[in-house]
Amino acid sequence: MLRWIVFDYGEVISRRITALPELAALLDADPETFERAYWAERRAYDAGCTDADYWRAVAARLDRDLDDSLIQRLTSVDVDGWMSTDPEALALLEDLHRRGVRLALLSNASTTFGRAAESKPWARYFEHLLFSGDLRVVKPDAEIWRVLLDTLDARPEECLFFDDREDNIAGARRAGLHAELWTSAARARDLLQDQLAA
Repeated sequence: MLRWIVFDYGEVISRRITALPELAALLDADPETFERAYWAERRAYDAGCTDADYWRAVAARLDRDLDDSLIQRLTSVDVDGWMSTDPEALALLEDLHRRGVRLALLSNASTTFGRAAESKPWARYFEHLLFSGDLRVVKPDAEIWRVLLDTLDARPEECLFFDDREDNIAGARRAGLHAELWTSAARARDLLQDQLAA
């Protein structure tokens, strides 16, 4: 029997970030080169390093110097860039919440993003919002599933997890959770209709 539905955030509830060209321009960098640097340092950021350390690491790959003002601007644009949500995903969350389904969020995201996300209207659908930057461990590491299950006071088989990344799905399944690759809200809705009726 499922007791919890757990959602990733990025490219599940949110749309893919569109702010990378703006971020690249702030650093006067070629967009493709910037994007490689942006993602190369992201795991450490998601694991809890500071905004300043993250952006300095990105800038070092681009041979750029940063001051505090630019770090704040980069952080603001980045966080705002991830706040564009998918209306169909939000409609699904609202429907599940209205039905009394227990929902949790488990996202690889910085602490700064976490604080911003907690203030958004969609946050109310979730009983628990877990961000890797706070936990200092990232998906798909084994420890993050232990933290999730402890927080939910649940057994692995009582949880269904949605994520857009195959490695995170594999990690959840290794930990004993039910897990499904997110492709669309419509597909998730169909799957949940069957699962929650079982």
